[in-house]
Amino acid sequence: MTSQLAEDAGAETSPREEARGRQADLKPKNNRAWFLVLPVVVSVAFTAVIPLMTVVNFSVQDIFTPTDRIFVGLDWFRSISRDPEVRAAFLRTLLFSAQVLLVEIPLGVAIAVCMPRRGVSVSVALVVVALPLLIPWNVVGTIWQIFARGDIGLGGWTINNVLGIGFNYTLDSTDAWITVLLMDVWHWTPLVALLAYAGLRSIPDPYFQAAQIDAASAWATFRHIQLPRLRGVLTIAVLLRFMDSFMIYTEPFVVTGGGPGNATSFLSILLSKIAVGQFDLGPAGAFSLLYFLIVQIISYVFFTVLTRSGR
Repeated sequence: MTSQLAEDAGAETSPREEARGRQADLKPKNNRAWFLVLPVVVSVAFTAVIPLMTVVNFSVQDIFTPTDRIFVGLDWFRSISRDPEVRAAFLRTLLFSAQVLLVEIPLGVAIAVCMPRRGVSVSVALVVVALPLLIPWNVVGTIWQIFARGDIGLGGWTINNVLGIGFNYTLDSTDAWITVLLMDVWHWTPLVALLAYAGLRSIPDPYFQAAQIDAASAWATFRHIQLPRLRGVLTIAVLLRFMDSFMIYTEPFVVTGGGPGNATSFLSILLSKIAVGQFDLGPAGAFSLLYFLIVQIISYVFFTVLTRSGR
C-alpha cells in the first residue's frame, strides 16, 4: 500500500517532466558552444592522451638506455599476466574492494538516513560528516599509522591494554589488513553518506505524506520510498568507491608499505615497486595498461548490472 501511494504521488509529476522534455527538444542547438570545451580537450590531450601513448610505447619495448631499446611486442603483457605475484595482488585488491563496498555502502546509507533534514543541525551534521574527506590521503595514512600503534597510538594501546588483545599491524597480516580496511572506511564512508543524503533530500514530501497516511513504519518507508529513489545515487557511489578502492595506493603504502610480507601489497603498490623501485619501464607499462583495462571492464560490469536491475 505504501509503495502504491508513493507511486501515485510521483505519477502526478510525470506529465510535467514529459512536457519539459519536449520543450528541451525544440530548443535550437548552438554548435559554437563546442568551442567552450576546446581548452578542456587540449588539456586532456596533453595530460592524459600523450602520457597514455608513451606508456603504450614503453609496454612493447625492452628499454636498456634512452637510445638502446628492443621491440618485444606483447611479451611483457604475457609475462605480467602469468606472474603469480601479480595474480595474488589482483585477488588481494579485488577482495579489499569487495569488503569496502559491503561495509561502506550500507553504513553510508544508514548515516544519511539518521542525519537531520531541517534546522541548524543540518549544517553541523554536514560539516562533521565531511571532515574526513578534507584530509589529504598521505595525512590520513600518517594519522592511522600513529593511531594504530600499540605503544603510542590511542587505538592500538586501547586494544592491547584495555581489551587485552595482542594487536600489532606491523607484524600480523590480519591486523594490518583490518587497519587498512578501517582506515578506508573512516575516510570514505562520508562520501557515500553525503551522496545518499543528497538523494534523500531530493525525494518530494508527498511520498512521505503518503507513508504517514498509510501509517507505514520507518523500515517500510525506507524500503518502499527511500531505497528505490536512491538507486541512481547508489550506482554512482558504488562505481566511485570501487574504482577508488581498487586503485588505492597512498594510505596503505604510508601505513604498512604493503606489508607485513605481501599482506597489503595491492596492485598499485606492486606497480609502483616495478616502475619506481626496479625501474622496469617495459613491464611497468604493460602492467599499467592491464590495470587500466581491468578497472574499465569491472566498472562497466558494475554499471551494467546496477542500471539493468533498476529498470
